[in-house]
Amino acid sequence: MTGAEMIIHALKQEKVRAVFGYPGGQVLDIFDALYKSDIPFYLTRHEQGAAHAADGFARASGEVGVCLATSGPGATNLVTGLATAHMDSIPVVAITGQVPTQLIGNDAFQEVDIVGISRPITKHNYLVSNINDLPRILKLAFYIARTGRPGPVLVDIPKDVQRASTTLPYPDKIEIPSYKPTMKGHQPQIVKVAKAIADSKKTVIYAGGGVISSDASQELRELAKIINAPVTTTLMGLGIYPETEKNALKMLGMHGTEYANYAIQEADLLIAIGARFDDRITGKVDKFAPNAHIIHIDIDPTSIRKNVEVDIPVVGDIKHVLQELNKIVEPKENKEWLETIYTWKKNHPLRYKKNGHIKPQYVIEQVAELTERKAVITTEVGQNQMWTAQFYNFINPRTFLSSGGLGTMGYGFPAAIGAQVACPDKIVIDIAGDGSIQMNIQELATAVLYQIPVKIVILNNHSLGMVRQWQAIFYDRRFSSTCLLKNAQCPEHCNQTEESCPAKYVPNFVKLAEAYGATGLYADKEEQVVPTLKKMLETPGPVIVEFAIEAEENVYPMVPAGAPLNEMIRGIA
Repeated sequence: MTGAEMIIHALKQEKVRAVFGYPGGQVLDIFDALYKSDIPFYLTRHEQGAAHAADGFARASGEVGVCLATSGPGATNLVTGLATAHMDSIPVVAITGQVPTQLIGNDAFQEVDIVGISRPITKHNYLVSNINDLPRILKLAFYIARTGRPGPVLVDIPKDVQRASTTLPYPDKIEIPSYKPTMKGHQPQIVKVAKAIADSKKTVIYAGGGVISSDASQELRELAKIINAPVTTTLMGLGIYPETEKNALKMLGMHGTEYANYAIQEADLLIAIGARFDDRITGKVDKFAPNAHIIHIDIDPTSIRKNVEVDIPVVGDIKHVLQELNKIVEPKENKEWLETIYTWKKNHPLRYKKNGHIKPQYVIEQVAELTERKAVITTEVGQNQMWTAQFYNFINPRTFLSSGGLGTMGYGFPAAIGAQVACPDKIVIDIAGDGSIQMNIQELATAVLYQIPVKIVILNNHSLGMVRQWQAIFYDRRFSSTCLLKNAQCPEHCNQTEESCPAKYVPNFVKLAEAYGATGLYADKEEQVVPTLKKMLETPGPVIVEFAIEAEENVYPMVPAGAPLNEMIRGIA
């Protein structure tokens, strides 16, 4: 086979169901081989869209997502998508073209050192300099991406390697002596966990995206039932535990529920599972869970004690560790602790005040009701993301896809395209802000031309909402470059309210949708929300729905950066 043919063969051997990408000079041989194959290929309108689509495909399906781009700017346009996948531990294989080996280092046309550029934002990467190394490296890429703590792997393939031939077969299996993820948890440590649970009176389970990566949601639910413990999740962990359950604390952290944050601060035992104690979760680290012994279960040993000191570490695959723990842990009642939890939930619910305007929280609630919480929901980043996390009430894993670690605006729409390709029988909806949706709006062409029926709900507050919220609270309402109505005629510093502003919003999202061949809908009154959403769901093909929401609606509660979790801003918007 030629190198290009070997790449296609590898994709078939790895049972790849879709490839997202964009052609260019240094990948013409790969695209020629792809032309002769039956592998579904989706031509995105930007390489960043391809990377996010591969990421969304991986999150929704649990499989490895694949994207393909040419050298130079094609490869560098993948960088944000790779960094997004890396921060959230998502298995993606990115294949890039490179200038011929004899030109590498000569500043050839469209040459960049993508291996060097991507090294900090991939789990691993390769430059293939010899055709006989290609089969093994491709096998390694998929193996590394999906095993242990998952992550993106980049394979950079020069044009002459694509054209060269090899008689070596694609390996059936591969081993890396220096890379042996620990799958089975250390039994004595698991016994210690069981004893700590037995001795505790105020246990909280804190679960993250690692539970989803390990397909261990069922095991976690079983543990929570046996020990009758409340469960809180990270943003990446939404859906692990049904948020409609009585013992669900929902999300913790900066924009988590008040009762989740109270529970963390009062707990005497915190069982962290597949989570990494990032700063949005812990707040002020030295005041995080001050009364708790901490158990940390994770397949990645470098994550343990990285941010927070723990008392009982358990390294291993979460599914295996929980299966072993569930065999030996003793049932508990925790009646007094749960009564305290239920009182907090009753007295400090997530809430918002209706005032005649369309409230974004209400839109999210109605999306949840109309889809019976069975849709796959993607989000952009900012207020739209947090309102979705707070008010949708997720009940199943792999139904919430969002950029958590990197916070990538423009992620949600191409990720929704990837998720819809992965799950053609499910409803897929991107909850977006009017700022972030414009980051990758060009992918409407991809959705329309491939008849990918994703729905986009735009919560339009005419601003970069989350940044505006921080400016309102911490910068004395100096709204610097966050108003999206600002134009050449506006004064340098504007203090007008939106109601008195004569500026017209750009673009008209309904007309924009129609320009791409999609359906556009608009609503600016609360009574229009449900009928408009129903029409969106009933309309075939891609649909954009723009909701004109109240301009200065904020996300509450909110823990200021660097503050402990129990020092929340609780204002009702």
